[in-house]
Amino acid sequence: MSAYLPTREKTRSGGRTPPNLDRRWRGALVERLRADAERIAAKFDLKFTSIEAESSRVKRRYGSCHKDGRIKIRIAHARTGRPLKYSSMIDTLCHELAHLKHFNHSARFRLLYLRIQAWARQEGIYRPRPRRAPVLPEARFSEGVGVLSTPGFPAELPVRQSADRRSLQPEQLELL
Repeated sequence: MSAYLPTREKTRSGGRTPPNLDRRWRGALVERLRADAERIAAKFDLKFTSIEAESSRVKRRYGSCHKDGRIKIRIAHARTGRPLKYSSMIDTLCHELAHLKHFNHSARFRLLYLRIQAWARQEGIYRPRPRRAPVLPEARFSEGVGVLSTPGFPAELPVRQSADRRSLQPEQLELL
């Protein structure tokens, strides 16, 4: 368990609350978000009035943008109460900042959001972890048999072997 993840507390109703995040840690996180929001807003000529942590009672959204320029960002996961990754918060921040110019989800909004996100990535503000390639079962070519075998895969597909063995092509299967 990380040092910044306090224990969870039970409420009177028996439900679980998000962890009692240390107020200094929560305040420092909101300050860091505010500083990053100021950099992004300055670049794209956007005006916001405040950056706040979203209430832990809100369960259906990661952030909100209000017409008066207030932006609220969720900092803890709705179900587990664990702090969200900072890159997730920055992604939400970019989304909400785009709403300051386009208060809808139109094509113009999406274009601005992607521009903000790309700039934040270029500046090192938004640093998502690279996506992992999907894990595929290991495929082997059986010598002399002429089939591509995949462990755990029930049917073996017949293949045509080219002269250089680099381009294995499945043969067309005849449908009945």
